[in-house]
Amino acid sequence: MKYYIVDAFTSEPFGGNTAGVVLLDGDFPSDKLMQQVAAELRYSETAFVQRNGSAEFTVRYFTPAGEVDLCGHATIASFGLLLKEGIVADGELCLNHTLAGDLKVKAGGQVMMQMAPPAVVDHPIDIERLHVIMGAESVQTWPELPVEIVSTGLPDIILPVASRQALNAMRPDMAALAAYSIELDVVGVHAFALADDGYTAHVRNFGPRYNIPEESATGTANAALTHYLQRCGLVELGGSCRFLQGEAMGHPSVIATTLAPDGDIWVGGKSCIVAKGDLLV
Repeated sequence: MKYYIVDAFTSEPFGGNTAGVVLLDGDFPSDKLMQQVAAELRYSETAFVQRNGSAEFTVRYFTPAGEVDLCGHATIASFGLLLKEGIVADGELCLNHTLAGDLKVKAGGQVMMQMAPPAVVDHPIDIERLHVIMGAESVQTWPELPVEIVSTGLPDIILPVASRQALNAMRPDMAALAAYSIELDVVGVHAFALADDGYTAHVRNFGPRYNIPEESATGTANAALTHYLQRCGLVELGGSCRFLQGEAMGHPSVIATTLAPDGDIWVGGKSCIVAKGDLLV
């Protein structure tokens, strides 16, 4: 098995969000081994890619703490790698079998992946408790916009924040957020501040439930945010978004999303390979 270290949602090495990618020669190894590899690589997600046909793949995603159904940045990293290694062709439409469903991925200079159908999770949120967890003195939420749980494969709490300054000042209580995330059965919190600087919004994502205090680029959460903004009347069907994430971590990432006229959401970005090697197991 070959492993790669790939930066997703960036064209520059050591930017964006880093994922491990393992290209399999045949069947998936044991869950235990994949978990051990993910823990050894220590990135927020490691993707294990099995080829089923010329443009058909099955991908499984492991964090250092456990398997997740889908990971946006690891998908961008995986298919960007498949393109760079000549396994898929430029512009080829691929099929990605995941635990979140069968999704289309278009390979190219900017890989675009179809997300699972968006859904708002009808679960009450204790806003006051959430504000305390996220740092009540700094969470100046936008009064006109709701706090909701939205999923496009993975559920996140979408938290509107009134300004970039308030967004950057957030210092969540990670233990409390992990516990509340388990109660609500969400990955974590995706906080955003609307922008007028060429980006739709600046965003931060916190997922301590899965040992990810903060993530520099999240495809699934920004797809969920795109659906949220459309429901709030801020993005039209057929429109697109550009989100800037990872600034607070020194890993700025640009995540592009498109909202098709039929409501399908696609997420994409660039990627670059920074290292590769052989797994001797």
